[in-house]
Formats: sequence, structure tokens, C-alpha cells
Amino acid sequence: MILAISTSTLQFGLALLEENGNVLAEYFLSKGKAHFGGLMPALDFLLTSAKSDIRNLEGIIVAMGPGSFTGLRVGLSTAKGLSHGLDVPVIGVPSLEALAYQLSYSGFPVIPVLDSRKYEFFAARFIWNDDHALIRNGEDVCLKVEDLSSLCKEPTLFVGNDFAGQGSLIKEGLGPRAILAPAHLWNPRASAVGLLGLKRFHAHDFDDSQQLSPIYMRPPDIRPNPSPVIGDS
Repeated sequence: MILAISTSTLQFGLALLEENGNVLAEYFLSKGKAHFGGLMPALDFLLTSAKSDIRNLEGIIVAMGPGSFTGLRVGLSTAKGLSHGLDVPVIGVPSLEALAYQLSYSGFPVIPVLDSRKYEFFAARFIWNDDHALIRNGEDVCLKVEDLSSLCKEPTLFVGNDFAGQGSLIKEGLGPRAILAPAHLWNPRASAVGLLGLKRFHAHDFDDSQQLSPIYMRPPDIRPNPSPVIGDS
């Protein structure tokens, strides 16, 4: 049994998969801030629902980013801790690739987007080839919505993590070139993370948990604490 972890955004998800790709159980929380404290209780709920035990895990597959600094740190720490504690392998997969993987066998190019800060998107371009394999057409980038046209020269299928917010901006900026995936697909799914990593799992192409690092693409937005008020304890 494989555990997949998706914490690239404030929407977090977990999934339990069999080695053949069958999804045994999946948990997804769509909105909220500072809610990653629910990650381990959610894992316990999944294992209980699947009538299984954490000691049955044979591998961990985790989304590596880009995405939320806090989310990626939480997801990677959880994956590394479980990998070490259970002595099972860990595999990291790119978050944008996993999001594109949810649109299986699209006849159009696929551009997944994830929110960055300062009204920018993390994005990348993919296509499905004739052998039904997802092929990357460029590196992950961080850009403003008006610059998405540099990736979108033809009708292109878009998916992201905020259908209402991102979808309207993309349609406004790109017009008929932008085809929006159905709204229910605009959530990063842990099952897609797991399915994308299964090929590497079967090939024993594991990552070194000590070397595994998030894909941030930019420095964290760290701000100093405000000066203390005189008299405060």
C-alpha cells in the first residue's frame, strides 16, 4: 500500500493506493489556513476507513512543489518522517506535473497553474503523446497572468487550484485560446501525485530522503515581527 501526500497549496490531500494504481481511500480539504495540524488525524482516518494499519505502508510519494512554503515543508517533513520511521522508500514528484496528470490523454496541450504570491502563477506546459505519456514542454515558471500567452500559442487546456479566481483571469487574459477544465478537477489530488510516482516505485527509482528538498522557485516571504510594545511581557 502506498501513501500519497499533496500539500502544495492550502488545499491538502492524502490518498492510499494499491501498487496497481487502485485508489483505496482519499481525503481532500479544499480551503482553510493554518489547518495542516489536521494532516495526521486525516491519515489516521484514511487508514481506519481502509481497515489498514500504518505499518502496511510500502512507500511514500509526495508532491515537491512549487507551491506554498508552509505546505511543502509540512508535506516533506511528514513524508521523510514516515519514510524513516517505517523504513520505506520515498519518491518526490513535481506538483504541476501531478496536476496536469489529472487531465489524462487530453488532445490539447495542458497548462497547470498554482497560486504564487503577488498575483503570479506557477505554471508549466505539457502534452500527451501518441503513447499516452505525459511529456513536459518546458520548465516550471513563475509569471503574471498576462504573461501566460508566452506558453499558450494555440488552444490549451488549463487546470489549477482555484477555478473561480484563476479561471476567470485566464479566460479574460487569453480569450478563446484558454479552455478551462471542468471545475471539479481544479483541486490538486493526492491520488494523482501517487499515480504519477508509481512508475518510479515499480522501477525502484527512489529518492534519498536526506537529499529530498522542496521546489520553491523563489525565496520565502519572511517578514520581521513588529517591534514589541514597551511594557509587554
